[in-house]
Amino acid sequence: MTKRLTDRTALVTGGSKGIGRAIAERFAREGATVALTYNASKEGADDAVAAIEKAGGSAFALQADFTVAAAIPDLFERLDRELTRRKGSKSLDILVNNAGNSGWGGLSDATPETFNTMFAVHAGAPFFVVQSAQRRLSDGGRIINISSAAGIRPMHVAPIYSMAKASINNLTHSLAIELGPRKITVNAIAPGWIRTEMNAAVRENPDMVKVIERDTALGRFGETDDIASVAAFLASDEGRWVTAQIIEVSGGYKL
Repeated sequence: MTKRLTDRTALVTGGSKGIGRAIAERFAREGATVALTYNASKEGADDAVAAIEKAGGSAFALQADFTVAAAIPDLFERLDRELTRRKGSKSLDILVNNAGNSGWGGLSDATPETFNTMFAVHAGAPFFVVQSAQRRLSDGGRIINISSAAGIRPMHVAPIYSMAKASINNLTHSLAIELGPRKITVNAIAPGWIRTEMNAAVRENPDMVKVIERDTALGRFGETDDIASVAAFLASDEGRWVTAQIIEVSGGYKL
């Protein structure tokens, strides 16, 4: 495989599992040095880094709690130190805003706390991560936000999550305009139903699985690698003329 990201540096938030881990592993295979963040599971992060290094890639993990926006500058100070140690520069080429938290709170059972936590992680954190990253991002760099098909077609069982992901779509457009003069592209990937821990309970229900697969043109749940492949394209030189796009990667769900 041609290594399209050789000598580049990438930060993947929430990169210790699920979609984030698949993206981190793909970027590393493409030649990038990858920093991935985790919240509670250091063991999971260490496992992801070990897998990347075993495959010949370069990665390291940093702890970050994205419910606390005030802690984000400290994350970047730690990132600066590690990148400088490894690469001789704190310059960042690729940023993936992927970190998330699960939550299916609906209109009847949501609380201000669950609402604020969901928005803090899915909408507030990407904004403040970009705020800290912008002066470190190389001209011609890449920002990839992980949104959701729910940000386009809201799920009535998860209105807060859907609202937060719609916010990411709007932020993607705004950032593309602001950072365009520096040739930094900003796009969002909107996955459909992907096999991750977040929807494990759904996949334990055979009837739900049949309904979802029936409503998907390609007839299956997506895999995390399906998302990572699109992220790798957007991060590479081939994606240089794509910006301000919300790219749904759902296998044709609910067409």
